[in-house]
Amino acid sequence: MSELAGSGSRHGDLAGSGSRHGDLVEVAIGIASMAGGGEQVEAFVARGVETEVRAYQGQVEHFSSAASAGVGVRVVKDGRQGFAYAGSLEDDVIAGVLAEARDNAAFATPDEHVALGVPDGVAAAAVEVWDESLGSWPTDAKVEMALEVERAARAADSRVRQVSSADYEDASVEAAIATSTGIAASSRRTVCHVSVSVIAGEGDDSHSGVGFSVGRGPHALDPDRAVADALERATRLIGGTKARSGQVTVVFDPRVTSTLLGVLASSLSGEAVTKGRSLFAGRVGEEVAAPEVTLVDDPTDSRAYGAARYDAEGLASRSNALIERGSLRGFVFDTISAHRAGTVSTASAVRGGYASTPVASCRALALAPGTLDAAGVLKSVGDGIYVQSITGVHSGVNPVSGDFSVGAEGLVIRGGELAEPVREVTVASTIQRMLMGIVAIGSDVEWLPGVAAGQTIAIEAMTLSGT
Repeated sequence: MSELAGSGSRHGDLAGSGSRHGDLVEVAIGIASMAGGGEQVEAFVARGVETEVRAYQGQVEHFSSAASAGVGVRVVKDGRQGFAYAGSLEDDVIAGVLAEARDNAAFATPDEHVALGVPDGVAAAAVEVWDESLGSWPTDAKVEMALEVERAARAADSRVRQVSSADYEDASVEAAIATSTGIAASSRRTVCHVSVSVIAGEGDDSHSGVGFSVGRGPHALDPDRAVADALERATRLIGGTKARSGQVTVVFDPRVTSTLLGVLASSLSGEAVTKGRSLFAGRVGEEVAAPEVTLVDDPTDSRAYGAARYDAEGLASRSNALIERGSLRGFVFDTISAHRAGTVSTASAVRGGYASTPVASCRALALAPGTLDAAGVLKSVGDGIYVQSITGVHSGVNPVSGDFSVGAEGLVIRGGELAEPVREVTVASTIQRMLMGIVAIGSDVEWLPGVAAGQTIAIEAMTLSGT
């Protein structure tokens, strides 16, 4: 289970030590108060409930509802860090976890930069990421939503050949963190979503499409939108052919933009920079993007999937401008990576749950919106390629060198309008050239699961390989 301030995870908003989750805070403070001479101790405790429903061919194919709780403890002494965790909050288990963390610290490799976070005086912003109604929504309603989405998708269009899956998922979590250095805070977060995947086709030609709707509670979900989105994405690619190779302007769908920003996030991590694994290392103050580009990581924006009042070390979240009007402003840091870089934490620590230690990462990346909607971006481009989805990101994109080459499918842009579909093409460039080549940024900001929002963007002079 992911916990507070997770990197695009479903969970994790530290809500302040005065919250109603005082029992978790008391547990965390109790552990941290056991720090001995020369020790720093951090305790992270969490509990949560998750529900998953999958419908297939009119039946419930999978259902699970699980509750969990656990604790993770870090001990720092003499430049050595030890960590241990357990999936229980029982007193005897907690005592064993602390003892194990101390033992692990004794055998760890010394690192002069290892330390826990300390209060920095920044006040926490109001971030609302909890929907009380989720806890009272009946299980039958969750199951029925998955079944209804699957039925609606099958009946939506005669070209639908299969509904691969229809899912409902939700999660609620409470968490707390305390350190012997003076941090104490608690959290709670809810999230739920409905999604559907369809395969549509004509003759021998078939294409898949996925649609979804995300919210903090069930009443925010729009199942009809999820079905319509999946259907449009699948059917509009029917009959696609390879496009002619050449240099083109590429317009990326908001979901693709979100994926690209997620890749960019790894290069903007202070940890990557200090280890020489970033294409931006040593470039602060330089022009790295078009003047229209302002990129901000702002986990205080409640619309973001990774929004949180505090980061995974208990520091108050804040907005961090990373690229401003094309100029590189800086990176995101947790405590340890900040020490290595000779700077201070930007309250950008994330962790995958109580079973992991914090690392530096973006949580809510977004480009400052432009003035054009999606249709306006297409009209401004005139002719080009609209990329609806990409493949091969992990193998074709290198966040260190900047090399970029991915498979793509989408539609031709002709006269500012979407035209015939294209498939089995490759779009290529480098991340450096792509950032400098951004010619339009849409106003259609859409917060999606993951570390980054999506919106329509246009990038000139990319290489298209087709026929």
